[in-house]
Amino acid sequence: MTSHDEQGRTDQANVPPIHAESEVPRELSAGDDWQSDDLIDQIKEYADKLAKDKASRGDLKILSRSLRELRYAFKVFSQYRNQRKVSVFGSARTLPEAAAYEQAIRFGRAMAKEDWFVVTGAAMGIMEAGHRGAGRDHSMGVNIMLPFEQDANPVIAGDPKLVHMKYFFTRKLMFVKECDAVCLLPGGFGTLDEGLEVLTLLQTGKRDLCPVVFLDAEGGDFWEPFQALVDHLLQRGMISHEDLALYLVTDDMQEAVDEIMQFYHNYHSMRYVRDRLVLRIQRSPSDAFLQKLNAEFGDLLVDGEIETSAALDDEHDQPELLEMPRLVLHFNRRNLGRLRQLVDSLNHGSIKLRTRPVKTTS
Repeated sequence: MTSHDEQGRTDQANVPPIHAESEVPRELSAGDDWQSDDLIDQIKEYADKLAKDKASRGDLKILSRSLRELRYAFKVFSQYRNQRKVSVFGSARTLPEAAAYEQAIRFGRAMAKEDWFVVTGAAMGIMEAGHRGAGRDHSMGVNIMLPFEQDANPVIAGDPKLVHMKYFFTRKLMFVKECDAVCLLPGGFGTLDEGLEVLTLLQTGKRDLCPVVFLDAEGGDFWEPFQALVDHLLQRGMISHEDLALYLVTDDMQEAVDEIMQFYHNYHSMRYVRDRLVLRIQRSPSDAFLQKLNAEFGDLLVDGEIETSAALDDEHDQPELLEMPRLVLHFNRRNLGRLRQLVDSLNHGSIKLRTRPVKTTS
């Protein structure tokens, strides 16, 4: 007979290798042939194995509900995949008379004017304020069903762009997977959880680069202890100085908006094609500037140089992006803060290395 351990090893041997999210091709547009039957077959295969494993009813309920929630959320968000979106986090307890509430309204309004959608947890407080600023047409919601915080705010309630979810982990996946930027206003455990998770995913390359802004009310000091904690981590060697390039702290709403919009001034998106990182951009750098990029960011390379390129052969599953110029490099997949500095430089047309003074803690 095959032992339990041997069967486990056999199952694991059949599991396909894990790739970075950006290596997984996006679904073809509605007018193209659908090419995902193999993945549907895998899902069915693993469901059959759950029966063979005699998985507990509790485990099956988690899997069943998770798949149900994600299937519906993917269906809703798939209609807006070409729409830029910013995920906004902040406390549900913030009152309308609070300065942070008004700041969230201004931020949502400014992003809607740029034709961005504002995605929030759909509850009250900062979430309602972000939606109030953006307006219903530019709002999306991912509500969590809690005994004390279940109803959606009146801006997004009943809208087809609103998704209700039971699990925090499925909800968090949607917030991070579907956004092009993140803005965090003053909030509690949930806001801090979201902010640190996004920074962790960016630092480790588990999601594509995107701008992250910690936005305070005008003249506020809410994020100062967070900055002090980051400085403490830096001094203890827990993070690298280049990681500071992954986010911005400000109390200036317009600076927050500019941070997001500037990130996409030239840079469009990224994707891995086998061992190459492809940066899709609006305009190719001049030969002289490309030399400067190679001189400054050569430490990011496993080998070779940063090169300009047309679309690679494996990118033809995204026909809408084929005409965009590319930068292609054999990236080491470690120094994501430095990669952000490379993107900043592409956007500015000159070498741009964000720095800020680090306070010494005793």
